[in-house]
Amino acid sequence: MAAGYEFWVGARYVRSRSSNRFVSLISAISMLGIAIAVAVLIVVLSVVNGFERELRERLLAMSAHATIEDPRGQIANWPGKVSRAVVNPRVVAAAPYVEGQGLLVHGHRLSGVELRGIDPQFEDAVSGIGGLMTAGELASLEPGSFGIVLGIELARELQAGPGDKVTVTLAEGIVTPVGVLPREKRFTVTGIYRVGMYEFDRRLAFINLSDASRLYRLNGNATGVRLAVTDIYRAPEIVREVAMELGGGVLVSDWTRRHVNFFRSIQITKSILFVILLMVVAVAAFNIVSTLVMVVKDKQSDIAILKTAGARPSSILKIFVTQGTIIGIVGTAAGLALGVLMTLNLENIVGFMEATFGIKFLAADVYFISDLPAELRVADLARICGITLMLALLSTLYPAWRGARTLPAEALRYE
Repeated sequence: MAAGYEFWVGARYVRSRSSNRFVSLISAISMLGIAIAVAVLIVVLSVVNGFERELRERLLAMSAHATIEDPRGQIANWPGKVSRAVVNPRVVAAAPYVEGQGLLVHGHRLSGVELRGIDPQFEDAVSGIGGLMTAGELASLEPGSFGIVLGIELARELQAGPGDKVTVTLAEGIVTPVGVLPREKRFTVTGIYRVGMYEFDRRLAFINLSDASRLYRLNGNATGVRLAVTDIYRAPEIVREVAMELGGGVLVSDWTRRHVNFFRSIQITKSILFVILLMVVAVAAFNIVSTLVMVVKDKQSDIAILKTAGARPSSILKIFVTQGTIIGIVGTAAGLALGVLMTLNLENIVGFMEATFGIKFLAADVYFISDLPAELRVADLARICGITLMLALLSTLYPAWRGARTLPAEALRYE
């Protein structure tokens, strides 16, 4: 008892019942404030993490880890270059592609589009687009069939579906006796895909590599070669290594160059949100100061009696530090549990709110991603809980110091 009475008294002050319900009430309010602040911080950072993960996965699914192109705009003998690229142990797969612009027309509806010619067999190993099909199959893009796979938003805009005929019009013209006429070719819609990013679902369409080469008059050549590598964070190094193995003289690019601004802005946003919401946690933690100041004021007679009985100032200090620490630990633990629970069920919560109130949190035509993803990271949880507990502990020092300085004679003067 002599060694642990400070903890026992401090814990008793937290759960004071019939003697003084006010002490318990303000302690509970402090715990609730910390819990809500911690939960909000966990949910917000988890959503930012989820956006970063989804953006990276979806961008890389459509853009590949790295690309190799010829300065002249077309790569001859692409089969040989693909074969030599996959020999590199750090290259998972390689696929040729042809890129170009065009105008899609279906009935009275039209839309600008980026056309990408692919070989389904090679492309699926690089981007995994075959797993994103909602109608039809990527394998339906056979040479000479002039089939086309549309993004779901593009299909809605054109009001076209599998089996419909669409016309591809190119800016390149054909000189005829009556003037220059635009080049056109009719394609059959063979499939629909959905990435979940409006930028791709609305503007990108796939055709067969051979058909694209004929359409853009590349004589069987390709625009470039796309690579999937073993370590996406070393893609710049790997693509340069592959380019040198191919003899050099080519243009190389990778996902860190094409989309670096996306990921940099996410990191900056996450840092800013963490600092701002940490201020909310700090305000909640500093509520412990006012709580303990009121407790010290309320327990003047108790402190005087303890000191009269021989308690040292350090023991009085430990009592109120214990009380504040318990409030901080319980509040942080409750916030951690609430934040994790909300994060794990965030999609269900958002879906329920959208259905109930008839609103859409992330409109597909405004945001890159139409879903609300979330990803819990242990490092973030540890950092949030650690900082919260530190702030809670610091908040206990001043009130505990004031309690330790209480003079028994002054406290019991009017008792």
